[in-house]
Amino acid sequence: MAWLKAFHLFFVVSWFAGLFYLPRLFVYHATARETACIERYRTMERRLYRLMTVAGTLAVAFGIGLLAAGWWRALPGAGWLQLKLILVAVLVGFHLWCGREVRRLASAGPAHGDRFYRLINELPTLLLAAIVILASVRPF
Repeated sequence: MAWLKAFHLFFVVSWFAGLFYLPRLFVYHATARETACIERYRTMERRLYRLMTVAGTLAVAFGIGLLAAGWWRALPGAGWLQLKLILVAVLVGFHLWCGREVRRLASAGPAHGDRFYRLINELPTLLLAAIVILASVRPF
């Protein structure tokens, strides 16, 4: 079980690195005016999204492995774990939204201004804080 947890944490950290950086690329893309810069951001966004999708998929897979290895017994009485899983579902939804935004930026340009992307850039930080607190403190 220790190996499962180690791999889960490794891929969570890798996934969050992408979730922190990709919305920042959206900010830069939304403010870019030169064609060369816009193309560079499109390439960076596409490659980063592809890598963070692999990391996110493996983070979720190893998380499911942890549940299957025995944590599922604690699920009915562990409110912290239930809430954590809900927040992970929100995080997966955010990841999928980022993928849609990567495709939109590649084809039609930014649908939002840089201010929107700056605000949305904070969501992964808030989710990470809540998930880490729930997993380490287990408040209820």
